[in-house]
Amino acid sequence: MHEAEGAVFLVPQQLSALPSFGFLFDIDGVLVRGKTPIPAARTAFQKLVNSQGQFLVPVVFVTNAGNCLRQKKADQLSHLLGVPPITIETLREKHPLLDAVDHDRRPNVLQFHDCFGILVLTAVVLFGEPVRWETSLQLIIDVLLTSGYPGNPYHHENYPHIPVLACNMDLMWVAEAQSPRFGHGTFMVCLENIYKKITGRELKYEALMGKPSRLTYLYAEQLLRAQALHRPWHQPIHTLYAVGDNLMTDVYGANLYNRYLEENSRKGSKSRLQAQVSGGRGSAALPQDEDMEQGWENQLAPAAAAHCRSVLVCTGVYSPHSQEPLEARDSLREAVFHGHRDFRFDPGLVEPDHIVPDVDAAVDLVFQLENFAPN
Repeated sequence: MHEAEGAVFLVPQQLSALPSFGFLFDIDGVLVRGKTPIPAARTAFQKLVNSQGQFLVPVVFVTNAGNCLRQKKADQLSHLLGVPPITIETLREKHPLLDAVDHDRRPNVLQFHDCFGILVLTAVVLFGEPVRWETSLQLIIDVLLTSGYPGNPYHHENYPHIPVLACNMDLMWVAEAQSPRFGHGTFMVCLENIYKKITGRELKYEALMGKPSRLTYLYAEQLLRAQALHRPWHQPIHTLYAVGDNLMTDVYGANLYNRYLEENSRKGSKSRLQAQVSGGRGSAALPQDEDMEQGWENQLAPAAAAHCRSVLVCTGVYSPHSQEPLEARDSLREAVFHGHRDFRFDPGLVEPDHIVPDVDAAVDLVFQLENFAPN
């Protein structure tokens, strides 16, 4: 606002053509349902790319879906780890007597001869829901209860079991059907409960990856910054906007990461103050209970953004028409918490910063909040 000879007039805020923010887009329920594109996605991306097909702002797709065939994922792991991983199908071929739920797939015991030798497994990695749940559940339990020797008898004293790593904790997801479908999180619930029913003990995870884990968002932020460095955007990424359709995955994860960023900011301010007081000898020590997660995060660049805002769309798992009354929402959500067992319920983490009809409205909202006008 300026004053000139008694007159008062407003100066509109200048629009920016350089982004200081980035998008984290979920895919299922935001851009597509099954193999069918959501109409608003096409309109949204017309606003996000230029005539050469380049993004006008940093964009990363953050999905819990595997989006590739099992063998391709196995080949990727083999290349990365230098050892050939054993898939469920390979395990079943080597120990055909173990897969006995489907009678039509049982081998003829009289004609079967074990000629594969000893197979030893050192860890279980869960990527996504299998096609034949009964086979995967049976064989994974066999591996866990035999310490990686699935052809041997069970030994319940083998606890803790060999390491289990899992990603994709979504209980449900949406495809073309009107109601949500079982996700990998549902498969994990089955596995956890079968293991506990048999052993009386909790299944333990070495690590949980994918949304809503903090590590996933830290990696996504790193990808956004790397993308910005290769484009003529000379401003740091200040705010992340996570656009998703699932309260327990997308909103929970974005809000959890936002808390982490705010805590980082407070720690940074405190450390700088301590450094000034102590002549530059500030401590960078972390609480002891963060050591395990920090170990994974040490493989990545540290967080640099200030905020991660959650934007919920209504084209997927979340439907505003099926939500319970506001006054009963928190107690009901806690009673039917759809998040993973190892993530505690927190009402503040499942409250989105913004709710919009679809991804096109989400893009419009963010451009407005950031005063962004692409060239």
